Amino acid sequence: MTETRWRVPLSDVIVDDELVEAALETLRSGWWSMGPRVAEFEQAFAEFCGSANAVAVANGTAALHLGLLALGCGPGDEVILPSLNFVAAANAIVHTGAQPVFCDIGGPDDLNLDPGDLESALTRRTKAVLVLHYGGYPCDMQAVSGLAGRAGVAVLEDAAHAPGASLDERACGTIGAAGCFSFFANKNLPLGEGGMIVTADDVLAERLRLLRSHGMTSLTWDRHRGHASTYDVVLPGFNYRLDEVRAAVGLVQLRRLPDENAARARIAARYRDALDGEDGLTMPFEEARGVPAHHLAVVLLPEGTDRDEVRGALEERGIQTSVHYPPIHTLSAYRDRSRRPLPRTDVVAGRILTLPLYGRMTDDQVEEVVLGVLQTL
Repeated sequence: MTETRWRVPLSDVIVDDELVEAALETLRSGWWSMGPRVAEFEQAFAEFCGSANAVAVANGTAALHLGLLALGCGPGDEVILPSLNFVAAANAIVHTGAQPVFCDIGGPDDLNLDPGDLESALTRRTKAVLVLHYGGYPCDMQAVSGLAGRAGVAVLEDAAHAPGASLDERACGTIGAAGCFSFFANKNLPLGEGGMIVTADDVLAERLRLLRSHGMTSLTWDRHRGHASTYDVVLPGFNYRLDEVRAAVGLVQLRRLPDENAARARIAARYRDALDGEDGLTMPFEEARGVPAHHLAVVLLPEGTDRDEVRGALEERGIQTSVHYPPIHTLSAYRDRSRRPLPRTDVVAGRILTLPLYGRMTDDQVEEVVLGVLQTL
């Protein structure tokens, strides 16, 4: 089976001499596991977000899992999250022993969690709300925080799509009790794998640091430098550490993130100008809150359109597309866990289509996508 050669891939990364040298320098140092570069990356990311603490972890799912655990989620608890979401969010909840409770979206123009439905979903068992900034577009955090505060539950932000996004001049990820980021290969800040948790709470940050490394009171790097000769284990933790090579790459990618987000914004605006309202097709988030990160370029196909046919036709033209996401409550592992009606999610689920979006897209590639979509409808 031959690999498809996309003329316009869904996402792409830059591999240049600066990135290669950063990785090679770390490899040549002989210290590859978590150490000084991870600490430098954490400090730089914390400053970028305006957060007191940043804790680097192995991936975005690990960030969600540790964030939920650090907030005390466990058996008997419920955690509310939008169903229009990647399954990692629900998996992380289940692995704490808590029960995911799925919430509806605002509607076809706002694919984020609906505060009105959140209010209906809150119960005495609710421990936390896990909010997603879908596609890099900030959720209505003022409404969510108000509801959660009155109910006495924590808000954990899934900011995997939103590095660099902000709302009311606060970085997404810094508005709730903690914020979780992903550095997967298709993200705005790609490392291949990797994640980060930011929080203003020093006590929460210390618990996160213990949880990510087996609950140990000192690290291998500390002992290597002679800063510690032994360790204790104060809680049962995990091996969720980030390595030095990815941290070195992350320091380069973080410096590039503002330009990457700005380029994505320009491309997303071109998509909107060319596609929104054409032949029954719409592009959500016309009334976006704050400053989006533009992680995804999502359109809603006209009602009654066969999405598979559209995707197949675009694939024949060498244009890669995706679907973000099959709602979690429709997946086999979670179908029996879903007890709440989610009518707005169900209405858009079959119409969502994700178009290519990455900062280095050329004008010709953008034009190919636009023409391909218009001629396929």
